Amino acid sequence: MRYILETVAVGPVEVNCYILGCAKTLEAVIIDPGAEDGKIKGRLSRNRLSAKYIINTHGHADHIGANGRFGLPIMIHRSDVPFLSNPEKNLSAMLGMAISSPPASRVLEDGDKLCVGDLLLEVIHTPGHTPGSISVKCEDLVFTGDALFNEGIGRTDFPYSSEEDLLRSIREKLLVLPDSTKVYPGHGAATTIGYEKEHNPFI
Repeated sequence: MRYILETVAVGPVEVNCYILGCAKTLEAVIIDPGAEDGKIKGRLSRNRLSAKYIINTHGHADHIGANGRFGLPIMIHRSDVPFLSNPEKNLSAMLGMAISSPPASRVLEDGDKLCVGDLLLEVIHTPGHTPGSISVKCEDLVFTGDALFNEGIGRTDFPYSSEEDLLRSIREKLLVLPDSTKVYPGHGAATTIGYEKEHNPFI
């Protein structure tokens, strides 16, 4: 196996934080560290991984809450940059909190390529849940944030969400991947593209 993958459910709504590491170099990326940084750091240590940067699949508070606790560069799509520092946009204000993140070190665009050791990651812009939602593909894996779930899709009743955009993103950007592609969503159980084509009632 070329990669090491750890799933860490964090925070009150159990966001899936993913640690993806290169098995050869032990370099890693943290995807969506929403909370409980100690738990995430423990998984890094257990696997002897050295995190190089953070990727946020989108800017909602439950996915960005622990961004500032690692001292790492933060990457997010251009359209969700304002969510990092604005509690109204990242929805934390709705819960009576004021969660914010350090600023982005790099702004991502559709088609960007990122390296983690010998692994190559591809940024896929999948707007709908938020304007800047992205999915991250690496080999036979895709991390879909709150776009595509196991037998579900992301919510579109929030400010800046669009059901039309989300369904288009899923159809045109995700369902075109091979059926065997493993889907790791922002919440809940993993699935595959093929399974979702057959069983997802929203598709």
